[in-house]
Amino acid sequence: MDASAPLLAGPVDIPSVDRLLNAEPLQPLLARYGRSQVTAALRRLLDDYRARAVAGQLLRPALEDAALAQALTATLDDAARPRLRAVYNLTGTVLHTNLGRALLPQEAVAEVARALTAPANLEFDLDSGGRGDRDDLVEDLLCELTGAEAATVVNNNAAAVLLMLNTLAQRREVVVSRGELVEIGGAFRIPDIMQRAGTRLVEIGTTNRTHPHDYAGAIGARTALLMKVHCSNYQITGFTRSVEVDEVVALARPHGLPVVVDLGSGTLVDLRRWGLPGETTVRETIAAGADLVTFSGDKLLGGPQAGLIVGRADLIRKIKKNPLKRALRVGKLTLAALEPVLRLYRAPELLAQTLPTLRLLTRPAAALQAQAQRLCPLLAPALGAEYRIEAAPMFSQIGSGALPLSQVPSHGLRIAAAAGRRAGAGKPLQRLEAALRALPRPVIGRIGEQALWLDLRCLEEDEEAGFVAQWQALRP
Repeated sequence: MDASAPLLAGPVDIPSVDRLLNAEPLQPLLARYGRSQVTAALRRLLDDYRARAVAGQLLRPALEDAALAQALTATLDDAARPRLRAVYNLTGTVLHTNLGRALLPQEAVAEVARALTAPANLEFDLDSGGRGDRDDLVEDLLCELTGAEAATVVNNNAAAVLLMLNTLAQRREVVVSRGELVEIGGAFRIPDIMQRAGTRLVEIGTTNRTHPHDYAGAIGARTALLMKVHCSNYQITGFTRSVEVDEVVALARPHGLPVVVDLGSGTLVDLRRWGLPGETTVRETIAAGADLVTFSGDKLLGGPQAGLIVGRADLIRKIKKNPLKRALRVGKLTLAALEPVLRLYRAPELLAQTLPTLRLLTRPAAALQAQAQRLCPLLAPALGAEYRIEAAPMFSQIGSGALPLSQVPSHGLRIAAAAGRRAGAGKPLQRLEAALRALPRPVIGRIGEQALWLDLRCLEEDEEAGFVAQWQALRP
């Protein structure tokens, strides 16, 4: 558009909608977006132009057919862009709740695509020809991998806890240590969930120390369950005492009380075999005597969002009869993704290659350092003289409440304001961080210690070319 063109002011002859819809420059838009959508967007654009013309803020060339088509294209393309977009997770948190947690393996992606495009036996028993149970699609696998008698699946772990408590302890008491009354992301609080489930919380012990006699002293005629909760996102250290699952089980058995455990970010394998910090597995918890265990599907398990309940068959049957089970059940896409992920665990020695979550967590720091050194000279030109970029060591974390104090040595990119600009370092870094978020595939890092840190743990080598290419559009 010619910037020297005169501004329009006062009454203006705005082109008619009907004429523009028949104009040649708009025909590709009609073919792509349809007449209804184009017409509505065109009316809004012309209304805006009319108001700007009256205010003397519109250049005459803006009303030409080609210019109108260009403006309309930008409007329609922006409206059509998906709100849920792929990003580069360079935060250093592998299982980042705000960025979708676990990535699915290709086997799961393929099964989800199949379930999207063809009818499936979601609740149809192929052997009998009668109605089936959707839990049957994954129950045998869950039992095989955890040692449980039975299993069921709901839409997330909060739902699993809610359903379990509402089924087994409604209008009765549930005993929980004060040190385990956790709050995790999104204001999920165990006491609030228990209240919504219709149960009465009985707190025992203190924040840092709970003893077996605390559980024993709390058991009464109204007691329905003894419950243990994984301490997500924090860890109490120092003068502490907690009661292990097998100890709680020994206290519960004489009274015929079930022991339930919310593991939160449950894992099916011992992470120490890959040099990662240890985390109690679901199988170990079942073996310790827990009657029911709940855990997430999209955390350390590395699958889709789901809440898994495994344990005694009689208790699982009661849970599945609860009307809330239908309200909280998962759909075919979740089950299509979950089954192939569970099958990967049948070959645990291959998991570091087949399961994306574990593959990312076990990337060697030396490989990440080489990647950072390789990327630095490729990215520096896009940053200009205002910034300096260097390869730097850093630490990743697992995320989503798993092993909150454990860090994994990593490497990445440290970007700081160039020398002579440190007095205002915060603003240039914030501009750069915003510019990275505005890229076609947004880049998400973190600002701290007067630098923007981009941890490369979740940027795999086959993504490097696309990552580097889009930096050419960077305008910090």
